Amino acid sequence: MQQILEILEQEGPVDPQEIATRLNRPLEEVQAVVQQAEQQGILLGYRALINWEKTDTEKVYAFISVEATPEHNRGFDAIADYISRFEEVHALYLMSGLSDLTVVVEGDDFREIARFVSEKLAPVPGVRSTATSFVLKTYKTEGKTISQEPTDQRLAVSP
Repeated sequence: MQQILEILEQEGPVDPQEIATRLNRPLEEVQAVVQQAEQQGILLGYRALINWEKTDTEKVYAFISVEATPEHNRGFDAIADYISRFEEVHALYLMSGLSDLTVVVEGDDFREIARFVSEKLAPVPGVRSTATSFVLKTYKTEGKTISQEPTDQRLAVSP
């Protein structure tokens, strides 16, 4: 199962026949593993990895550190469940260290994210404080290095 999931994680949707051929496994076995992984919530979806900086679409990401008060018998799960339901939330993690949760938010501009924090996130019951860091430039995402434009390292020659 692990090899099949690793192929799907690295390459997105791959034809089951191709996976079966690569791994020298029966097609039916690969199809069964993928179906089981989907049904058990192991395989959550397939997506393309986009370098938005090379498009005309403006996207802004922010990492928001949240200090929260855990609920009795539920810990941070209740507050994380509540926060995860906001459409702006791209990812949400329980953390060790200085903050309890890290919320990754996607927006069209800095003001949209600021509004999200002040109007939606900060008022959530149990949220004690937030600290927002905006992504200024992405060098690597989802294990993929974002190619930088090659620079000409040669010295100029003048006559």
